[in-house]
Amino acid sequence: MSQADIETLRLAYEAASRGDWEAVLEPMDPDVVLKTIRTGTHRGHEEVRRAFEDMTAAFEEIVFEPEEFFERDDRIVVFLRQKARPSGADRMIENRVGHLWTMRKGKPVRCETFPRREDALEAVEAE
Repeated sequence: MSQADIETLRLAYEAASRGDWEAVLEPMDPDVVLKTIRTGTHRGHEEVRRAFEDMTAAFEEIVFEPEEFFERDDRIVVFLRQKARPSGADRMIENRVGHLWTMRKGKPVRCETFPRREDALEAVEAE
């Protein structure tokens, strides 16, 4: 694992905050897998793009702020703060979640999302 892998993820979160799904997906493996509790498993750029678009459609503004990165072999746990303003609302809502990324040769190949940060850490430690 390298600082370059962390920077790749950091830039992807910045692009997601702009709604720039092309920039989010560009560094990812073409067969990337996104697994979420709510929407299930999505494979490949097109399915993952649709999942991102569906997950963010109800919000006028959404910001993804990675707060901490934890590395273990080819895995990176990201503690993430998500701030979002639903369509028609005046206030932002905030949520802190965990993402577990698998990297191969500098490319994200899998992301699993967890509603509780500690669950992401437990998942990487269980392997």
